Amino acid sequence: MRTLEYLFGAPELRATFWPPVVVGLLVAALSSALSVPVVLKRMAFVGQGVSHAAFGGVGVALALGLVVGAAAHGTGLLAVVTLFCIAAALGIAWLSDRPGARTDTAIGIVLAGSMAVGFLLIRAAAGRMRATGLPPPPSVESILFGSVLNVGPGDAVLAAVVAAGVLAVLWWYRRPLLFWAFDEGASPAFGVPSRAMRSLLLIVLALAIVVTMRLAGVVLATALLVLPGAAALELSDRLRPVYAIAMAVGILGVAVGLVLSFEMNWQPGPSIVLALTAMFAAARASSSLRSRPAPPQERPA
Repeated sequence: MRTLEYLFGAPELRATFWPPVVVGLLVAALSSALSVPVVLKRMAFVGQGVSHAAFGGVGVALALGLVVGAAAHGTGLLAVVTLFCIAAALGIAWLSDRPGARTDTAIGIVLAGSMAVGFLLIRAAAGRMRATGLPPPPSVESILFGSVLNVGPGDAVLAAVVAAGVLAVLWWYRRPLLFWAFDEGASPAFGVPSRAMRSLLLIVLALAIVVTMRLAGVVLATALLVLPGAAALELSDRLRPVYAIAMAVGILGVAVGLVLSFEMNWQPGPSIVLALTAMFAAARASSSLRSRPAPPQERPA
């Protein structure tokens, strides 16, 4: 098997393939824990919104001269993109906190505005670089959309730090956050600040999305924020089992997808998404079978 050869074979193979596996599993654990409140609050679109809002952060970094030539992974660039995504998340929270406001509408507004600002700044920065003889900036795709097989040990450390921090925040605020997610209308009466919980969830989502999309791509980031929680809620409506199932689905989906990628020579991101989709389909089928009413028993003549 190629998987065994890649992970337990020659030292150069182990050095190449173990960091992507570690990063994939860390990202799975991080995103799966967030997927439960994301699905409960119907915020599946937030992954697309915040990740595409990062175009604005890239434009600001280019305007500030933090990206030179093909340097697509500088610390300054990552800091600006992260701060811009957090600001976008807080903007979504502010817009959706109005009476009668909808979260999906707020996400669409922030997404469109951020992308427009980003494209204008990127175009202006590229023109200035050409005029002054500087090397052209890297493509937006090379900055925003990564591949899990291209990560190194430093990326694994970054993913571990972010995952540990976000999971610690989620554990500390687990009770008020979940109370708000299940019943936002009643949460203020029980001392749970609705606005603060929404802002907290969107900030940790922004951090998770920035790390995941740079290491594994925006499609995988969105899938990991939706499919594990959706599958878990099909199988249980109790708090602890839902979180345990979501974590298991996310980690197992990443593991199966990476094995498919190694064995079939497929791209890792789509392979993981297909594995997660198949697991959700199995959970949905199992839920449908369990909820189907039993056929009536025939009475003896």
